[in-house]
Amino acid sequence: MSLRRLVAVILLIFCLLPSSLWAGVPGAGADVPADTLSGQGPDRGFSVQVHGTVRGKFEYQPDINKGRFEVRNARFSLSGNLLPVVAYKAEIDLSDEGSIKMLDAYVRLAMLRRRLNFTIGQMRVPFTIDAHRSPHEQYFANRSFIAKQVGNVRDVGATLGWTFGRAVPVTLEAGVFNGSGLTGQKDFWTDRFNYSAKVRARFAGRVLLSASVQKIRPGTVDIMMYDAGAYYDCGGWHVEGEYLRKEYAGGAFPGVDAVDAFVCRDIPLRRLFRKVSLLARYDYMSDHSDGLPDADGVLAVSDPKRHRLTGGLTFSLGLPFTADIRLNYEAYFYDRAVQPPLSEQDKVVVELMCRF
Repeated sequence: MSLRRLVAVILLIFCLLPSSLWAGVPGAGADVPADTLSGQGPDRGFSVQVHGTVRGKFEYQPDINKGRFEVRNARFSLSGNLLPVVAYKAEIDLSDEGSIKMLDAYVRLAMLRRRLNFTIGQMRVPFTIDAHRSPHEQYFANRSFIAKQVGNVRDVGATLGWTFGRAVPVTLEAGVFNGSGLTGQKDFWTDRFNYSAKVRARFAGRVLLSASVQKIRPGTVDIMMYDAGAYYDCGGWHVEGEYLRKEYAGGAFPGVDAVDAFVCRDIPLRRLFRKVSLLARYDYMSDHSDGLPDADGVLAVSDPKRHRLTGGLTFSLGLPFTADIRLNYEAYFYDRAVQPPLSEQDKVVVELMCRF
């Protein structure tokens, strides 16, 4: 089935499903975490949740004195339960930087009182903190270098997730993946599967520690990635830091370092806006290769080394990550000999994001 037909089928399902099907479902249409299928309780059966995220923004780059309007995302998803132990999700983006993309398409089995989950299909690979956030969960209008260039992987495969511990909840996730993506499955056969593993531990409901490892092979070279991060979230403060190391087999390309660190302070408001958030971020990426060889079979630099400072304000019209106005200024710093990519220069960003 072509991607266009798949989109048409999903949209047709949206139209044909009677409103009564989800009108009485608790939490239908409410916000759910990106990496969680929200079940309706152990005693409930079939349920449907419809979600969407639309982000429209304007960007202005003073260095070239030019601007642009952009629909960054127009995502729609169906998720829910077929049975108390069987959940599903299907998500598409009608405008992912102007392209239609199938994102999530998977089924999940919940076992051992929902402490053990088995998932099969296309999904976000369990790796990093920031790359695992959906667009409506992002703190800034534009993603960090870790989330966009270095650690952003979605693939077809299967994962196991195990959650345990009461005083200190711990989640372990591990999976194997094709390395083909959703559109390259039909004639893709391999004996070199990719894999990923991630562990998260939460302390006192305020501090989260995360560590993960991943092996990918986008071209002919194996790439290993290692990530460690933590955040503190309490009393209107969110402080987060993350480091990623990327190694290319056989020295095919120098190792890549990437850093993402930011702080967010929420200030409650009582009138038009529910709150305003003050944000500051520093992120860094050394010379990076996406792992795809050039015409000579060599891994070249696809993203030059850069530092970036971002300052911002986010005005929340509803609940957090439901309807936000994001105002950001990004300052980029390159080596003198580097010609900055056209869209990766100092910029002012004004974005309106809504999630339903």
